[in-house]
Amino acid sequence: MTQAPVKEDFAQLADPYRRELMAHCYRMLGSVHDAEDLVQETYLRAWKAYEKFEGRSSLRTWLYRIATSACLTALEGRNRRPMPTGLGAPSSDPTDDIAEHNEVPWLEPIPDSSVGEDGSDPASIVAGRESIRLAFIAALQHLPPRQRAVLVLRDVLKWRAAEVADAIGITTAAVNSLLQRARAQLEQAAPTEDDVTAPTSAEQRELLDRYATAFENYDVTAMVELFTSDAVWEMPPFPTWYQGPENIVGLIQHQCPAEGAGDMRLIPASANGQPAFGVYMRGDDGVHHKFGLQVLTMRASRVAHVAMFFDVSLFEAFGLPDIAPAEPRPSAA
Repeated sequence: MTQAPVKEDFAQLADPYRRELMAHCYRMLGSVHDAEDLVQETYLRAWKAYEKFEGRSSLRTWLYRIATSACLTALEGRNRRPMPTGLGAPSSDPTDDIAEHNEVPWLEPIPDSSVGEDGSDPASIVAGRESIRLAFIAALQHLPPRQRAVLVLRDVLKWRAAEVADAIGITTAAVNSLLQRARAQLEQAAPTEDDVTAPTSAEQRELLDRYATAFENYDVTAMVELFTSDAVWEMPPFPTWYQGPENIVGLIQHQCPAEGAGDMRLIPASANGQPAFGVYMRGDDGVHHKFGLQVLTMRASRVAHVAMFFDVSLFEAFGLPDIAPAEPRPSAA
């Protein structure tokens, strides 16, 4: 006779899945803050029901089912979380006035430390990074919630159609139909493989150091040389986006409060399996205060995309200080 689950054992058995559940909720919601709340809700629901867990599936699968249900409930009546490029407007003139749209629930980045892979299999680590990349999460936002859930469970987690049907409470035929539509929609919105080809580790370190140095020195010429010819810059909560090195640098010159060398400080971070920087701006007090978080997409030896998030509440999630330390910037990883 199978022994009934004991609540005292729950934390020890369930905690190893916390980071992957965080990644799952983030894929569904597009918000690090919402994902944290839904993971907490998942564990609370699971703990309350643990003594009734019959073991017909693994604990991991059971937790994912609870998390998926909680996410679908949370998404009811909510608008998707877009990036500016996902709003359908053309690229903007960097000299035009810009205005924040804080009423839009923008997509948020997530720190790698929250969703990092525990395994040592390089292939699984790469696959995990690809499924958390900012462009992929932005593409998922174009899908209705149930399509999103089906695609994540089938294509990211590799669940069988029958398992997905059981988890969501629909038929297997409905799962296959939703998956087909989700894949077609994602194919239009998601990046191609060429778009996400990253440089080697040594090239990446060198490029990131050049990038940070150019911004800290306010070296416009060096900035232009860093970007691909079709590079994109976007910066929630501003709904506009900009394409091409000259437009990106023109935006920085016209809209950024920095005026010269030393006004900006960059501290390396990592988000969505991609390199990132916490950006700090020197205030009237001479101190560099938190200003924004940049997430970079690199192609070969250039920067192909920068997402600049001005939500400074993200700094705490990334373990970044409110004020840049006085010592020199560490080398980018």
